[in-house]
Amino acid sequence: MNQPIPPARLLGDIGGTNARFGWQADRTAPIEQVRTLHCADFATLEDAIRAYLQGAALGVPPTCGIGIATPITGDAVHMTNHHWTFSQRALRERLGLDRLLVINDFTALALAVPVLDAGALRQVGSGSAVTGSAIGVLGPGTGLGVSGLVPRGDDADAWYRMRDDDGDVGNFGDGNANPPIYLPLQGEGGHVTLAAETAREFAALEVLRRRYGHASAERVVSGQGLLDLCLALCEVDGITPSPAATPADVTRQALDASSPICLEALQMFCGFLGSVAGNLALTLGAQGGVYIGGGIVPRLGAWFDTSPFRARFEAKGRFRDYLASIPTFVIDANVAPSLAGAARALDSMPGGSAT
Repeated sequence: MNQPIPPARLLGDIGGTNARFGWQADRTAPIEQVRTLHCADFATLEDAIRAYLQGAALGVPPTCGIGIATPITGDAVHMTNHHWTFSQRALRERLGLDRLLVINDFTALALAVPVLDAGALRQVGSGSAVTGSAIGVLGPGTGLGVSGLVPRGDDADAWYRMRDDDGDVGNFGDGNANPPIYLPLQGEGGHVTLAAETAREFAALEVLRRRYGHASAERVVSGQGLLDLCLALCEVDGITPSPAATPADVTRQALDASSPICLEALQMFCGFLGSVAGNLALTLGAQGGVYIGGGIVPRLGAWFDTSPFRARFEAKGRFRDYLASIPTFVIDANVAPSLAGAARALDSMPGGSAT
């Protein structure tokens, strides 16, 4: 008798700049055919999906899971830092999918964190993770994504239990026979109000407040935010013209020490990121660690380890020792954990547009 063919799955990680796709032959198979497309090259998400499938010589599978950089509050999806807008139900119907699950991209990243290989992580600073504790996840790219995993102590109606690829409950590599059950968070913590620690930071934020009306964390701790921060410092100091026209200019001139104002901007950027990460750790009680993804920090390499990030992460007055015990990790830019997170969301989270 012929065995049924396991359903294949399309996976997506959609940011404000890039759309990364991958393919699973079935839920236990490795993620393959990973390709990155530029969002600006396509009018719609549907166009990007069809281009990926055509380029990889793949047909439309029955199931698709997507993490996307925007809040998911209903059927209509409007990207925060890109123009793509779509109806989940209409996209599923046009593609001919049986099920489409769309979640926030950093929720997808958070779902992948407990099963990341050790080689995909670089610890910055001290601290040791406490098994079963909350986990914080954030990262600057086109925007600033923020999420986390919050443990719960029972099985009842749990959204998510981490499982190995063979379907067995995992132990996260620590021998724990009763691994924690996690609730993944879907929030917009990147848009919290950013606070200054120094007079210099306050002056830069004042420029951004005048320009945008609200100086959120994302207004500084993102790609465009890094450039805006550099331009704000130039305005404060009366430097014209600015030595940088793009975020890449700021990073390059900071890392090669050819521009003092670019170097200051990148250092301030990392300091602000440390403050936001420390706030997240305190809010969640993230003794399971804080993990940094996104497209910027992983590419700073070892320079980031000596930046103000970790000092500012711990600089919380009476809770300095508490934060010093929490480890922070940078996720390797060469891995695609959000695709694995999207796959695990298909296995573990309810909902999505389905027939």
